[in-house]
This record gives sequence, C-alpha cells and structure tokens, in this order.
Amino acid sequence: MIEDKDQQRTSLSELGEFGLIEHLTKDFEPHRTSTIKGIGDDAAVLDFKDKKTVVTNDLLVEGVHFDLAYMPLKHLGYKAVMVNLSDVYAMNATATQITVSIAVSNRFPLEALEELYAGIALACNMYDVDLIGGDTTSSGKGLLISVTAIGEANSEDIVYRNGAKANDLLVVTGDVGGAYMGLQILEREKEVFKVNPNNQPDLSMYSYIIERQLKPEARKDIPALLQKLGVKPTAMIDISDGLSSEILHLCKQSEVGCNLYEDKIPLDPQVISTCEEFDINSTMVALSGGEDYELLFTISQEDYPKIKGNPHLSVIGHMTPESEGMHLVSRANTKIPLKARGWNALREE
Repeated sequence: MIEDKDQQRTSLSELGEFGLIEHLTKDFEPHRTSTIKGIGDDAAVLDFKDKKTVVTNDLLVEGVHFDLAYMPLKHLGYKAVMVNLSDVYAMNATATQITVSIAVSNRFPLEALEELYAGIALACNMYDVDLIGGDTTSSGKGLLISVTAIGEANSEDIVYRNGAKANDLLVVTGDVGGAYMGLQILEREKEVFKVNPNNQPDLSMYSYIIERQLKPEARKDIPALLQKLGVKPTAMIDISDGLSSEILHLCKQSEVGCNLYEDKIPLDPQVISTCEEFDINSTMVALSGGEDYELLFTISQEDYPKIKGNPHLSVIGHMTPESEGMHLVSRANTKIPLKARGWNALREE
C-alpha cells in the first residue's frame, strides 16, 4: 500500500472532546421511532413499549483484534458494528441502536477518524440502526473501539443458548472458515510488503475470503427468514470464536452432547483452494477459525421439512444426551472428541 504523503491532517486537539463528538456525529440522524433522544444529552432515551430489550457490547483493540497495516479504517468502523449486531441477531432479535466509544492516540488525525465513522455510518444505514451516543478519550497506545448494540424482540421470540434438546438438529447459516483464511492471505502479504514496499499484490483471486475478514456481514436476514418459515430455534449463538467453541457453548449451557458431521460443514470453494495452497486442513479452519459471524442454532426434528433445501441453511449435526459427549464424526465415520480450539483473546503468547 502506497501512502499519500500529502494528506490533510487536522489535530484532534484543535477540536477538543465535545467538538470532536459533535463533528463526527453531525450527520447521524435518528430514524427509529424507539429513539426518543439520541446524541446531545447526558443519556439517550428509548421507548420500546411492550417489547423486551437486548443489549450487547464488544471491545476491539488495535494489535489484538485488528491490524491497521491492512485493515482500512472505513472497513474497521463497519466491522466493529457488525460484530455487535451479530450478537443481537443471535438472540433472534432486531437491532435498533448502537453507541460507539473510542480511545485514540495522537498519531491519528481528524481525517482518520472521519474514515472510521464513515464505515460506522454505512453500517447504520445498511442495517437500519441509530447511533445514539458514546464517548471519546485519549489512548497512550493505539486505537480502541467499544460498541454497544441494543435490540428489541417480543418475549416469546427471544432465543437463548440453553434451550437445545437431545435429537435437535444442529444448523449453520452460510459457510465458515473464510474469515480466517482471508486473514492468512493478508498476513502473508503484509510480510511481503515489509520486504518490498513497492510490491502491490493481486488479491482478486482471494476477494471473497478477504471480504469475509475485512467487511463481514451480520445475518440480519436470518431471524426474518426463520419467522417466515415458521421455525423458532431452540438455541442459538453467533460464530465469532470458531465453530467448535460455539458448539461447545451450546452444549454446555443446554446440558446436551453433540455429533457434528465433518462432511456436512459448508465450505466455500475459495476456502478449500486456499487451504490447499497453505497446506492447512480445511476442517480445522472451519472448527477453529472464527470471525465468520454466521449463526449456529438448533431446531426440533419436526421443523426439518421447513428448512430442507434452503440455500442459506445447512444441517451439520444433531444434539445427543449429555452423557454421550461432544464429537466430530469424520468422513471415515470415526468419532473424535470435539474440543474448543477457537479464538482466545486472553491466551498467553
């Protein structure tokens, strides 16, 4: 990436905290009827009447969750919103509002934060959510982004992680493993760039998996699809930390076991070919990669005819009595104990 050395740089100290907030959020207008008061007071005011409110929060830290060597700030703003909206949809709820707080070092000029908030604005517009507040402060090192997402749902529609029963079917949306392989491509090209800064890689053959990493999409469509099909999941979670970790979360909280079938895991052809290029096992990538932000859920077997053949949904296994344990059933029909090998931000280096 060749940097434009003549970019305008406006120091954040010229605006001050409140001036910065006002500048970055001046184009965010509330569109939700539940948003009574958004930015500009001591707190936002929301009115959900007879619906239940769901709230979730994620913190993204530079050097831990993202690398600005290859993550454009606009993409980062978009992704930071997606990470949180995905958790709302995993509750079978509708996302309605977000708050965004940032801590930023003095190496970032105003123009950089404008790019970040352009991505946030795009996400808000695409997913019909209102930005209603947040905070800004200084950081001694790098950039930190904290997003809180708020959503609503009827009490009878909310889905938790603890409702799966033995014999329920295990279903995943879309495909998995793409975000992890996209990260491998970006990390590889970063190392090449260090050696030869004039080298501009052709990444067109990896466009799908790179987009899965840099600009993921939360599955807003799935709660609406399930409602249309007349299906209410018995348990649901989003895939942020890897398929195996999320399955184990469902099993533990629902007190059931699971058989996951290796040959049923949906993989995009670009994932398979890139795994071959890197000599990485594609099943391990699917199990441990994370950041796909697909939804993983269980349904009763009686609902199978309603989802059968749907291109957005894949049945990848079934739940078992807790005493039977959690297993991956290989293509050779061998049962392998399923272990959590997904992302762990707190693991020791």
